[in-house]
Formats: sequence, C-alpha cells, structure tokens
Amino acid sequence: MTRQIVLDTETTGLEPSENHRIIEIGCIELIDRKLTGNHYHQYINPERDVDKGAVEVHGLSAEFLSDKPTFSSIYNEFQDFISGAELIIHNAPFDVGFIDHEFAKLNKIDVCINDICTVVDTLVMARQRHPGQRNNLNALCKRYFVDNSKRDLHGALLDAEILADVYLLMTGGQVDFALDINRSAHDGIIKNEIRRLSEKRSQLTVHLASEEELLAHKEKLSKINRTYMSMLIMWLNNNSLKLENINGFEKFNGSTSSLHSILKSIPESKKNEYYKYIDEFNENYWNEGEASKS
Repeated sequence: MTRQIVLDTETTGLEPSENHRIIEIGCIELIDRKLTGNHYHQYINPERDVDKGAVEVHGLSAEFLSDKPTFSSIYNEFQDFISGAELIIHNAPFDVGFIDHEFAKLNKIDVCINDICTVVDTLVMARQRHPGQRNNLNALCKRYFVDNSKRDLHGALLDAEILADVYLLMTGGQVDFALDINRSAHDGIIKNEIRRLSEKRSQLTVHLASEEELLAHKEKLSKINRTYMSMLIMWLNNNSLKLENINGFEKFNGSTSSLHSILKSIPESKKNEYYKYIDEFNENYWNEGEASKS
C-alpha cells in the first residue's frame, strides 16, 4: 500500500527567514493513487500580521486568524496525519521550508519534514515533462483539463484538491481529451455507442507539405525560438542572472534544450532561482501573446 499526501500551505509572506508563518494547511490523502476522501485542513493563528500582498493572494486576514489555534497546538495531529507518507507538493522548497521553520520554532523537538516523509515536487516534474512552458498550477489545470473555476483566491485545501487531480493525470499516462461532447474528461464514460466505419468508405486524401513549405515552417519556428530566447536572456540579465556566469555556457546554442542542459550543471538552490524567473517570464510572455490575439 502506497500512501501519498497532496499538501499545500498559505503563509503570511514569502520568506520564513523574515519570520513569516504558516496560516493554512490543506492535505488530501491518496492510497494506491486513489482519492480516499480523507483530508486534513487547518487555519492557524500566526501570532503576527499578514502582509498586504499575501492577503490579496489568499484573502486570509490577521483578524480572521486571531481566534484560530497556533501551530504548536496543532503540531501533533498534523505530524500524525503526514508521518510516513510521500508528500506531493507544487514548488516543494517553499512549503517544506515553511513547515521546517515552524518545526524549528518548537524548541522541544528536533525534526524536519525529510525525517518523517519523502517529498515529490510536481513543479520539477512538470518542468521535465513540459520544458519551456508555463508550469504553474493554473497552466497545468488548463493543460490537463482540470476544473479550477472556483480558484478566485488561493486556498490550501482547494489547491491541494486541484493538485491531486493534476498529479494523477500528469503521472497516469495518456490524458482523455474528451473529443466526444458526450464524454467526460474525468469519468472516461462514453454515452454513445461505438459507430463502425464502413470498409467501403472512400479513402482520405493526404496532402503532404512541400519542401518549400517545410523549410518555411522550420524557419518560422526558428525565428520564434530566437525571439523567445533573446527576450528570456534579457529578462534573466535584468534580474542579475546572467547565463554566461554558468560553467558550460560555451555549449549554449540558443535553443531551449541547450538552456535546460547547462542549467542542470548548477547547484539546486541556484537552479530553482533560474527556473523561478523563467516561469515568471513564460507567464508574462505567453499572456501577452494571448492578449495580442484577442
């Protein structure tokens, strides 16, 4: 039996090093890749103010949290729920960093997440499967046809539920694209009977692209890639992340694959910083492209 916990948190701010705290935990249980209906959800009094920017993201104010239990009072039940499980987290260093920070504030214990659980980072997984694309949770919902229409604000339990669906689809083989309007992308049930095509039907005509069209298509893709990469490099430079400072930069040939290849050679913490800004760039780049088409 494999027990997995899909976990998400909301916090007072971005940096535990600035004593920001966890204010909400949401966990969804999977047993052998099946949702059990068992979950853990808790709002937490951080005993400090919540940053204005954070409130705009999740809507949780210090006033709302003032009568909620502190982390120290829910530690035991939270640890009991996750202990021994494989944690599924999107951008795991963020959530794990905050949980370890909360553990460290409890002077009576000396434990961190990796002592009691293993961790799978779905952001790393998504980047490996979809390099050069947006891989935030909203983008993955769109890619895997997961309904996130209720996600006006971030919420730990809702985001954990959504991530559970995304994770199962992302790791479960081919996704059902629901080409039939009477077919559900989630339940996989076809309501119409199968219609067999006649063997006497006329054959489809296949129109192959000419050499000239293939060359023009290749050049178009190359131009798009050059434009994308030059804008990305400018974005990284503006954020003090120059590619030429990386060992192995001489192997960079301007392609997306060579970018990911040289990023593999740098320390994990620095790599995460690069990918953070690459994700932010992709978010802006593709949103602007979609806006220009509307």
